[in-house]
Amino acid sequence: MAHFYQSSRDEVLKELKTSEQGLTPEEVSKRQEQYGLNALLEEKEATIFQIFIDQFKDLLVFILIAAAIISMLSDNVESALVILAVITLNAILGTVQTVKAKKSLQSLKALSTPHAKVIRQGEKQEIPSTELTVGDIVLLEAGDVVSADARLLEAYSLQVNESALTGEAVSVDKGIEPILTENCALGDQTNMVFSSGLVTYGRGVAVVTNIGMETEIGKIATLMNETEARKTPLQRNLDAFSRRLSFVIIGVCIIVFILNMIQGASTIDAMMFAVALAVAAIPEALASIVTIVLAIGTQKMAKENAIIKNLNSVESLGSVSVVCSDKTGTLTQNKMVAQQLYISDELINWDQLHPNQDPDRLLMLACGLCNDSTTTTQQRIGDPTELALVDLLEKYQIDEMDLRNKYNRLSELPFDSQRKLMSTLQMIDGQSTMLIKGAPDELLARCHQVFTVDGIRPLSSTDQQVYQEINQQFAKQGLRVLGFAYKKVDKDELEMNDEHDLVLLGLISLMDPPRIESAEAVADCKQAGIKPIMITGDHKVTAKSIAAQIGIYEDGDFVLDGNELDQLSDEQLKQKLPHISVYARVAPAHKIRIVKAWQDLGHIVAMTGDGVNDAPALKSADIGIAMGITGTEVSKDAASMILTDDNFATIVKAVMTGRNVYANIKNTITYLLSGNFSGILCVLFASIFMLPVPFYSVHLLFINLVTDSLPAIAIGMEKSTRNLLQEKPRDARESILDTITMKRIATEGVLIAIVTMIAYFIGLEESHGLAATLAFATLCLSRLFHGFNCRSKEFIFNIGLFSNMYSIGAFVVGFILLNSILLLPQLNSLFMVTDITLNQLGIIYLLGFIPTLIIQMNRWMKTNKE
Repeated sequence: MAHFYQSSRDEVLKELKTSEQGLTPEEVSKRQEQYGLNALLEEKEATIFQIFIDQFKDLLVFILIAAAIISMLSDNVESALVILAVITLNAILGTVQTVKAKKSLQSLKALSTPHAKVIRQGEKQEIPSTELTVGDIVLLEAGDVVSADARLLEAYSLQVNESALTGEAVSVDKGIEPILTENCALGDQTNMVFSSGLVTYGRGVAVVTNIGMETEIGKIATLMNETEARKTPLQRNLDAFSRRLSFVIIGVCIIVFILNMIQGASTIDAMMFAVALAVAAIPEALASIVTIVLAIGTQKMAKENAIIKNLNSVESLGSVSVVCSDKTGTLTQNKMVAQQLYISDELINWDQLHPNQDPDRLLMLACGLCNDSTTTTQQRIGDPTELALVDLLEKYQIDEMDLRNKYNRLSELPFDSQRKLMSTLQMIDGQSTMLIKGAPDELLARCHQVFTVDGIRPLSSTDQQVYQEINQQFAKQGLRVLGFAYKKVDKDELEMNDEHDLVLLGLISLMDPPRIESAEAVADCKQAGIKPIMITGDHKVTAKSIAAQIGIYEDGDFVLDGNELDQLSDEQLKQKLPHISVYARVAPAHKIRIVKAWQDLGHIVAMTGDGVNDAPALKSADIGIAMGITGTEVSKDAASMILTDDNFATIVKAVMTGRNVYANIKNTITYLLSGNFSGILCVLFASIFMLPVPFYSVHLLFINLVTDSLPAIAIGMEKSTRNLLQEKPRDARESILDTITMKRIATEGVLIAIVTMIAYFIGLEESHGLAATLAFATLCLSRLFHGFNCRSKEFIFNIGLFSNMYSIGAFVVGFILLNSILLLPQLNSLFMVTDITLNQLGIIYLLGFIPTLIIQMNRWMKTNKE
């Protein structure tokens, strides 16, 4: 077979090289080496430079530059240098943060890169689609995304949806017949498959003819302009809030400017102070910090086996109240193992087969031949059920590849979810023999005879009843059951109507045990106010058995199958919905209906899936979750999150991380706004009562640089705790700045403003310069301490003072920088601070700590009351 593919490949490449100017694999590799890496590096450099330039595209930066120029013209060179240094440092920090966030998202994108199945060196391999090259032999199956343009060598009932290219939603039948006309539409090229096409049915083998920008979809891509990524709803909300806040603060700054002029300050000094107040008061770093926190969250989820494809999903995860999960591989181990068999009117264990007896031998041939999975020492490729059948053969020292080489597949009818059957045609013992496997209820209806050790006999109604009872017995134990049959035919090509008048061989039960962690994850879901629901294509009895084992199904719950679901009106379904915990034998349309019903009741729904038929439901859910191991590329494309371990427990972890990310963002906003509010209150108080300004412009710039960014980012790094499981899912429509948060911002901001003004008045008894120094240092230190308050709403020792070392680090860096300014003579004049005594330094430390002491004591008392 490999030799046939190689010769066919060579013929296609020879044709391509003369008529279509194709490239050999060696030429492609050389081209990628020459242009691929260099182009990537050039793009990277250009992007970083552009990001750096973008940091200056801000109104406030322009105002600061103007202020620096004014300072230079007024011979205040030191202030000008400080302003320019702050601008440059902010731009560098913003560039570094943005590049890190981009790298995080790019690494996540790389993790979710589609894979392609190829034959190289005569072996079946699975490689990232980016490694495909011209001449590769690609294997296509239902659910795969075509990753390159390719010429078909084989096609079995192959249908491909090429809507990305043609706009036609109807799948196109594909075959190996050559193109008859030169100038035909893409859809007419039935012997070609094109990059971005979705295999919706059948199987095929093709040789790659074009990759990357040389594909048809690549040619279209070159005509498109790049578009900027959309901001998340939270970012848009915060941007709008920042703009409104900016107008308010600019109004305050104008008032402060006028009041300073009235007090006799020069125009330049009044303007410099007003500009510095605006820069210090407006949380212009908020949007970038939110992006960083979201990117950190996605990185954490990636380490926990959940790849987030877009940042919006991180926000939505915290609101999830319903999780609809597939059973196989998500709640279970996805490692099917053969258990008991019913053959020749006898119930036996997996190790009691007799390969020399005709029924047993034919059943074992069906296990290996009516099967598309393969196992090598390097990897296992295929459906878990089919892999279990291969494993069964290996226990009898039978290699599936030896069987397939001995009994070549002549034709096949691939499995699909409607028929629930798969059929293959081989020459066995000199006779064309069709082997069939599938769902027992579907198979039994098509069988008229049964093969036993005593020969072939008619399948009586009693036999039918016995097989049905065995099937039910297996299902009640939570086992998956496959039926096997065969039929001798006089043809070389199978048709759908051949799947009748079959000879029954027997039943094989397989177990996919629940994951050890599934029961705990389900319990965590319920504790967190999230309803877990099982949706599966398995039998109703099987689904209920597994659901009961892991805690999804409880006494009083309902179990519905697809037919029962069809009997319910939308209103009836909504009434029963909270009590239905298991759905069995459901079709794709049912999944969409279930999701929509929950959404109509105001819930945020997460849906898992792995197949082509799951894609519509994944797309309609608020959070579509695809399986990274068993999932098709179609399902991964439709999903917003991919599980690299196909584990339900990972979903619960991701939801908790989503809640934690949202809480961290909220705490970051509280920190920034409460600190900025305290500064505004101090300036307004001094201006209204005609007092000298409490801060110089350089003080406000330092506060903006040190006490805004470092502690805020550290708060965003706060780890999640089990306490998040005690909270109910938040309403996605609620404002991030709710009444409670606004009260907290106001209260904490007033506390910091009070101690700052106390320090100001203490210094004012001696001089204005000392007053400004004490006020600046107290405000700066109290905000550094306040970073610990904003880590959580709980008492600091309940969450652990040292549980977030980033917060400790931010405080230490800020504390050292502040004391360097206060105590080093070289920096005194640069930052316009006066000499202070040890007693005055002690006053700064004491006053700076008082707001945090009051806040933490209040929390401690509340904790003790509870």
